Amino acid sequence: MPEQVWKTAHWPEGVAHDVKDYKFPIFKLLDDSARDYPDNVFTVFNGASKTFSQVKDTADRIAFFLAQKGIGKGDKVAIFLPNLPHFPEILFGILKAGAVAVNCNPVYTPSELNLQLNDSGSKMVFCMDHPEFYPNTVKAIENTQVKSVVVCNIKSYLPKLKGLLGSLLGKIPKADSHQPGHIMFDDMVAGSRPEPPKINIDPENDTAVMLYTGGTTGVPKGAELTHTNFTYDVSAGFEYIRLAHGEGKPAEQLYKGGFHTYLGVLPWYHSFGITVALLSAAGSGSRLICVPDPRAGNPPFTEVLKIVQKEKPTIMPAVPTIFVAFTNHALLDNFDLSSLMGCFSGGAPLPPEVCRQFEDKTGAVIFEGYGLTETSPVVSVNPTNREDRKIGSIGFPLPGTDVKILDLENPNIELPQGEDGEVAACGPQVMKGYWKRPDANEEVFVDIDGSRYFLTGDIGHIDDEGYILITDRKKDMIIVGGFNVYPRDVEDILYTNPKVELCAVVGVPDARSGETVKAYIKLKEGETATEEEFSAFCRENMAGYKRPRAIEFRDEIPVSNIGKVLRRVLRDEETA
Repeated sequence: MPEQVWKTAHWPEGVAHDVKDYKFPIFKLLDDSARDYPDNVFTVFNGASKTFSQVKDTADRIAFFLAQKGIGKGDKVAIFLPNLPHFPEILFGILKAGAVAVNCNPVYTPSELNLQLNDSGSKMVFCMDHPEFYPNTVKAIENTQVKSVVVCNIKSYLPKLKGLLGSLLGKIPKADSHQPGHIMFDDMVAGSRPEPPKINIDPENDTAVMLYTGGTTGVPKGAELTHTNFTYDVSAGFEYIRLAHGEGKPAEQLYKGGFHTYLGVLPWYHSFGITVALLSAAGSGSRLICVPDPRAGNPPFTEVLKIVQKEKPTIMPAVPTIFVAFTNHALLDNFDLSSLMGCFSGGAPLPPEVCRQFEDKTGAVIFEGYGLTETSPVVSVNPTNREDRKIGSIGFPLPGTDVKILDLENPNIELPQGEDGEVAACGPQVMKGYWKRPDANEEVFVDIDGSRYFLTGDIGHIDDEGYILITDRKKDMIIVGGFNVYPRDVEDILYTNPKVELCAVVGVPDARSGETVKAYIKLKEGETATEEEFSAFCRENMAGYKRPRAIEFRDEIPVSNIGKVLRRVLRDEETA
């Protein structure tokens, strides 16, 4: 695609309209930093740290181990981990073996994980040594192609004294027992050599990571993301983001070589967290703070505030619910958050008042962005200076990316500036396609003047100053704290309850999480049930953020003349 010069007078000063030299394997981000900054700290976890050279050594050993196990080019390896220091090592190790990382939410139920393992054809799983996560893994791999399970315990990643005390006091999480043949991570690393196999990677065409998403329909699909999808997004971010590295200094590109510290509060199994935190830290030689559970503490989020005060992160990518949690925290004034310089907000609209309060407290600048799993994820970003930033918009496309607003009925027609239509994106970050779903690919891609555009399912327009604004969602997707919840996914689970005749799920506004899930249920004739009963059913069968926070029993649920449930009617009733 030719260089895209976005039509605006507010394009950030000094930022190029294109990026170059981004077509390389993802693991080059780690290898280059290990070469240039071998003794720089990369991962930080509970007071212990690993340098870039140490992380590279472990990643190389993991790649060696995978090759010895017969894992090669294109094979799928699943990661069921929260933000532990093992995660970057495993991710880079999988990629160095030429395999594909299938990143899965570790809090999914066994049936949800089983679905992704079966669909992807994963042959190996890395999971956490944990009383809940490990047994779920054991159940999830039943009747799949998984041949090997590697179990990751955190003890060896803690300071020696803390690890010793944790063992004595029983505070280090671990499963009650392990299945015969399952491999302990530390044993695997110790028994391997730092000699990754020689693999030829085609960055533009070889899938690197597969992330599951409902896309525009709600049916879980694996988005195939190539090496270039991610390396472009990281490179474009380095070009676009400009911050003042000190009081009175002009805004410049992010310093590399250890100046910055990224706070890893976003999960790395999600495209936002992996790109804007993990890979960006790796590519800039920066520190990366591993935060497995940002909600930890009493009240919630207290522990992460302690981490900010102690480790002094400078960059924090987060969803609006985290900014809300920080600004509303009862103990906020007890913590010094002044180290934060730049905060990337995405996943849902950021309330202007929350933005103001957070910036007043920290001195940081928040810049909102927009993207999807299918776009690795960043498509556009607000200017990162307060002068050109327009709160409420998603800014401008990244250098080298184009955005068009297309007619809702005929996506081959581009609409004039100012008119609402479907947002479509074209750029090197757009996915290869959905795994084994040519039908779905036909629905989401359109050719315009010889370029492939991805139909996002979001409705928006470009204002008279060139800023992109999202005004509505074409799809029924619900965004809970930055996580996508697809009504059909929840409804399908509710329908497994023998008392349900008809159900519908919609998103309702919520001050803390942006939206929450509400379920409307029509019971079968003669059946009775309580909200508490169905809440317990949901706890047993779906991940926490998917669970309805409100359940309403109805005699009738609105349907069209062909019997399709009218979620729109229910949403309108909630709004009224």
